[in-house]
Amino acid sequence: MYSVQRVYTYQHQQPAVLIDRLWPRGISKARLNGVEWMKTVAPSSQLRQWLHQSPASRYSEFCQLYQQELYQPQQQQALQTLQQQHQQHQQLWLLTAAKDITHSHIPILLAQLQT
Repeated sequence: MYSVQRVYTYQHQQPAVLIDRLWPRGISKARLNGVEWMKTVAPSSQLRQWLHQSPASRYSEFCQLYQQELYQPQQQQALQTLQQQHQQHQQLWLLTAAKDITHSHIPILLAQLQT
């Protein structure tokens, strides 16, 4: 099972992976000691910045563009790594700094991981 949690409330319960392109503001590296940072599964910086210019009107197009990015070889390799970690631990926490998880890259990423 994949579980999603904001990085700000994570308490080192289970194996976890940070899945954001940028390191979360205000979080020290020591606080996330043992948490892998897999920024290659996050949307590219260009796509992320484009979405933030007008999130409400661009989200559906963002979903399509991000899905396309996930089919690139580097992203496919990162997805396989996440799936392997999930198989090893049975539960894997996906950590993000996103305030609105439902309108972020997380639902698209979860859909890809569960196929």
